[in-house]
Amino acid sequence: MRSDTDTPALPEAALLGRALRRWRLLNRVKQAALAEDLGLSQSGLSRWEAGRLTPGSRALGLARALLSARPASASDRALLGLVRGAAEPVHLVCDLTHRLLAASPARVADWRVSEADLRGRSLWRFASPEIVACEAGLAERGWYAPLAEEFTLVTGRVEHPEMLIREGEIRYTRLALSDGSFARLARDGARP
Repeated sequence: MRSDTDTPALPEAALLGRALRRWRLLNRVKQAALAEDLGLSQSGLSRWEAGRLTPGSRALGLARALLSARPASASDRALLGLVRGAAEPVHLVCDLTHRLLAASPARVADWRVSEADLRGRSLWRFASPEIVACEAGLAERGWYAPLAEEFTLVTGRVEHPEMLIREGEIRYTRLALSDGSFARLARDGARP
């Protein structure tokens, strides 16, 4: 059963549509093949990629799963190694799901659990109110553009049983992984 309707794409659906197109081109997947996997017609996927369609929840869920960062290539593993070996407080998460991919020892020093305990789990539940507000405005900042600019946000201090988020600046950089998915590098900036 096809689930494509002519509803204008909602912001998240439009972003996923553009990301799907990029992923499909990088991985040399034909539009018809991906459309079938997502339960859409080829024209439905085309309209989604162009931001003119919001597909059903099944297709949205499949797209989110497909676009979740899975660092698998040698260059992706090298990036994880660089993050884990960094001297500064830094961590790398899946840009879509906020799943932890890697963290430096300086970042883990503020945590009450090991990196291994959190790796593969979403860090979203630890987000400060400022991080949540920033996330809501990412699209307006051009974060999902092919070459997004790095930007800085200021967050307040938040303590959780598992970790501490220090007051101060956090710099976000969006990085493309080899499979076309994206990761977010979070580095500390100025601290009071």
